[in-house]
Amino acid sequence: MPERNIEFGKYGARGIKGFEAVARQLDALAGYIATPVTARRGLLARLHYLTRTTHARTAARAAGLTVTDRTLRAWQAGTRIPSRRNLAAIEQAYRTVRRENVARYLTARLNREGRGTRVEIHPINQSQVDRPRQRAVEFRTMNVRRWDRIVAAWAAADDQEMDDAWVDQVVDLGSQWGQYEYVTNIGFAA
Repeated sequence: MPERNIEFGKYGARGIKGFEAVARQLDALAGYIATPVTARRGLLARLHYLTRTTHARTAARAAGLTVTDRTLRAWQAGTRIPSRRNLAAIEQAYRTVRRENVARYLTARLNREGRGTRVEIHPINQSQVDRPRQRAVEFRTMNVRRWDRIVAAWAAADDQEMDDAWVDQVVDLGSQWGQYEYVTNIGFAA
């Protein structure tokens, strides 16, 4: 399959784009705070992460958290509660800053000094596809040695660049790479 899929799911196949599965796994490796931002503990943990140093405060402001220092102190003291819009801004800023902070570490861990990381690719779910139209797509593993572009695109939340970077790696599967553009899951560890 030399080209990208145009009408994925036309016959009932289910799955997600490969780069989205990679982004999910990178998010899992990033180690976000588990408590939701709507809980007091989760809010305080995120605010502490975003305000503990001058560098963190600068990164938070660059990520879109544009409230005054007085408001931040009131939220931390519990005298004021952020609105839903501000809770969403806090969560988005936290995830953006966390991605930027762990990107260099993840790149080094995944590249492993040129040895790379073994990646498991689980094919699309074809259980809803009529029998004559089903393809034989098997579970695959491959070793990805160059994670720099993938992790940089993930940290920048650039979906198009991440898709291009992931397809550049999947092409190493040979002539079957198009069968793995959409997948059920992609697994790897750092």
